[in-house]
Amino acid sequence: MTVNMTKGQAISLQKSDGGSLTAVRMGLGWQAAPRRGLFGSRTREIDLDASAVLFADKQPVDVVFFRHLVSDDGSVRHTGDNLVGGVGQGGDDEAILVDLARIPVHIDQIVFTVNSFTGQTFQEVQNAFCRLVDETNGQELARYTLAGGGAYTAQIMAKVHRTGSGWTMTALGTPANGRTFQDLMPAILPHL
Repeated sequence: MTVNMTKGQAISLQKSDGGSLTAVRMGLGWQAAPRRGLFGSRTREIDLDASAVLFADKQPVDVVFFRHLVSDDGSVRHTGDNLVGGVGQGGDDEAILVDLARIPVHIDQIVFTVNSFTGQTFQEVQNAFCRLVDETNGQELARYTLAGGGAYTAQIMAKVHRTGSGWTMTALGTPANGRTFQDLMPAILPHL
């Protein structure tokens, strides 16, 4: 069963049988919104990029993105850069796989971001979402719609953070501006 998340909502990443999830996938999907022009509607390719920034005690210690596809410890892996979106026909255009069981104990938060590398705003994007999937069985656990399109070029999507012996996901949905995760660091820090 999927939970449709709203901004600020948190869900536990415990299985219904009481066990903990061991591997999750954060998926990102999008399409370019058609634009009306002099000769009808057309779309322009949009390059959105998913990134995962790993934190230890509010300090960034590693990042996974299109130029660094695997975390230094191997627990987080990006499946590759999609330059145009929409190829998944409602599925994931980019994905980041997280092996929760392998994340080193000092890493306490992973923040997922999306940014428009080519600089288009979210007004030019439609059907954008991020979702969390139990990678062991393919079950979608949560979906957060990146709705509202706006004059911003990035969004701090969600974070996964340690809570006691397990993990919790919080939908953040905070608009920001920047072409890369580095540009977003000042906007990420208040969410830690």
